[in-house]
Amino acid sequence: MPPIDIIVPQSGARNWQMVVAERLRAEGYDIAVLHRPGPANWPAAVNAALAFERRIFRRTGPGLAAPTAEIPASPRSRFAALRLDLAGNAAPSNVPTITLAFDGSRCDLSVAVAVAAGKLPVIEAVLDRKTVVGRAWPMIDKRESAALGLEDVLARAITLAVSAVRAFAEDRLSGNEPGPAAAPNDDGTAMRFASAYLTKALPRLGRETIRRARFRHAHWRVGYRFTDGPGVAETGRLGDGWSVLPDPGDRFYADPFAFEWQGRSFVFVEDYPHATGKAVISVVPFDIDGVPQEARVVLEEAHHLSYPQVFERDGAIWMLPEASSGGKLTLYRATAFPDRWAPEAVLVEGEISDATLLEHEGLLWLFATHRDGYGSTSDTLAVFSSDSPTGPWMAHPLNPILIDRRGARPGGAFIRNPEGRIFLPVQDGTLGYGGGLGLSELLMLDRRTVRLTAPRPVAADGDWPYPKIHTLNRSGRLEVIDGIAAVRKRSGRQ
Repeated sequence: MPPIDIIVPQSGARNWQMVVAERLRAEGYDIAVLHRPGPANWPAAVNAALAFERRIFRRTGPGLAAPTAEIPASPRSRFAALRLDLAGNAAPSNVPTITLAFDGSRCDLSVAVAVAAGKLPVIEAVLDRKTVVGRAWPMIDKRESAALGLEDVLARAITLAVSAVRAFAEDRLSGNEPGPAAAPNDDGTAMRFASAYLTKALPRLGRETIRRARFRHAHWRVGYRFTDGPGVAETGRLGDGWSVLPDPGDRFYADPFAFEWQGRSFVFVEDYPHATGKAVISVVPFDIDGVPQEARVVLEEAHHLSYPQVFERDGAIWMLPEASSGGKLTLYRATAFPDRWAPEAVLVEGEISDATLLEHEGLLWLFATHRDGYGSTSDTLAVFSSDSPTGPWMAHPLNPILIDRRGARPGGAFIRNPEGRIFLPVQDGTLGYGGGLGLSELLMLDRRTVRLTAPRPVAADGDWPYPKIHTLNRSGRLEVIDGIAAVRKRSGRQ
């Protein structure tokens, strides 16, 4: 491991900078911590606003933006191979230096200003203030909260910093885009935060509070259609012919996966009762006329379950549901399809979301998002490979493959077209969770490389009434999607 100097503010350090140092030290890097004067402590008004919101959302303990006690300096006796400048104002050096820029600014307080104003910051890892060598588009899950949005962005600053150091250590750090030309500390940042918070953040928080008092926080609806022609993946648009899977109003169905077995069609869904706030997996059989039958629960655990990918392999039927809140990804085998399932193996530990299976060139692959300890579950793509569905599964050496709210989180099973091209439905979080869906083509995949195209957005035109979609699947003639609906609380029905 190369020796690395981490440069932090002498005073006014924040928890996210401490976490970066701890993460790198835990990975075995030879770390020394150096101090630089400034930037100054964040203004008291900023800290008070953030603390106020954290109380509203019942977040206990200090967040990543919270000030921390001085990070102790630990100088080294030999020269460093790399400097990681987390203060943003390190003096020039002949030692390669990586700095983080937030929308072009090297001052992390600028993130608070951007999030308060309702913007989605972009983070760049910049080498020697000249070349961009990494970039992150963080997802913000709760757009109504400046404090929680700030946490999501700083979480991905940690991910990007650690990833850039790892790439340097493995001699694969590269880039050819010029870095931003910005002063290390932006004048007037505190005043701009106050203006953005009073005119944008507080009204936004108020509007969301009123909305949640009247409407369900989220209520998804599943759409289905039977078609012999091209589907969404081929046309790039939703089109017509959709029917809504009925729900009783006190629960919703989402994350639909279609599956054909013995000439019959089934849809497996996340089944979320509003009263419990914890989803189970249910199946909806279709009769021979294509009419959906009553949903029935087929899998329940102590934790939330969703995204029930069902597939057939090796003479068995398998289900790979998301269980990120349980801290592990478990593969289930059908013991009496479709109603009874038994856990077969734990594939990956951690907060893994929407793991999606692909068989490609003799190997099995999982594409999923990995929370990486903090922040959103929707913006950091990780890939794993194995020779067998039950594992062992090996993390790809390039993880995280990308940090991008626009296309990191899978939104359905892989699609292989007649020409052999492979596409992955991906969720686009630009407009928030469930804001849209795109299709990314897989260009290259092996144990050294993962390459996907930028997502091509799916046009939400046609007769489907809920254009905010985040899942697309098809099995045979049955195609399924979902969309978020506005459902009032007082009746439980739209």
